[in-house]
Amino acid sequence: MSDQAVPQQSFTGRHRKVLLGCLAVAVFFAAWQAVFLLVPFNPLFISKPDLIWQSFVSLLTGGDLLRDLAISAVPFVYGFTVAVMVGVTLGIVMGWRTRVGYALDPLMTMFYASPLVALAPLVIVFFGVGVTGKAIIIFLLSVFPFIFNSQAGVRSVDPLFINVVRSLGGSERDLYLKVIIPSVLPYIVAGARIAVGRGLIGILVGEFFAASEGIGYAIARFGDLFALDKMFACILSIMVIAVAMTEGIRWAERAAFPWRVGQ
Repeated sequence: MSDQAVPQQSFTGRHRKVLLGCLAVAVFFAAWQAVFLLVPFNPLFISKPDLIWQSFVSLLTGGDLLRDLAISAVPFVYGFTVAVMVGVTLGIVMGWRTRVGYALDPLMTMFYASPLVALAPLVIVFFGVGVTGKAIIIFLLSVFPFIFNSQAGVRSVDPLFINVVRSLGGSERDLYLKVIIPSVLPYIVAGARIAVGRGLIGILVGEFFAASEGIGYAIARFGDLFALDKMFACILSIMVIAVAMTEGIRWAERAAFPWRVGQ
């Protein structure tokens, strides 16, 4: 019996999702540019993709954009890291300890549903305009997806696995390390995809109010100067970073949990 050759997918077939996504983005910007062939262009209120691209290249090559992004990255890393540690830990405890979950779930839901962005001026007043104040805002906005996703992950654990570990004499520590945490990891990754966007909003909000540097301050400053091409260039950089981080998390999820692909 001769082995049948496995058909090779074409380049288009292998990268269909990426190509379709890039095509959608290209069509969007092409339509945006084409609108100004029919509508009068007023640079005080809107900008065109070609001008935005020129400003993006200018800010990038001049180093201003990279400097602002580097400044904003510091509080983002601090706030997001603490959000992961606190959110995952609290979510696991709330999911595993029923009484703790009953006690804290209404409070966490209330905070999550409230407009935390409105607290940004208060946070800035108490903690200042430096790294600490911005990191706290990022933490407040990005911690709740980790809490609720981790809690949901614990509650989805099959009781059969727990009973098997206990019947074999496993301790509470064994349950956490061998059953609960591995089961929660896919939920944590899914929560990270949501938290990234909320964290990026947090860094912008923190720098809008009382900052003197950073990408959020640059967006606000260019907006006040009606330099909309540069303002949109900074916004474009945030969009690119958000897409890159989200796709990076998706890649990590596919690599770590291949059985979840397509779910």
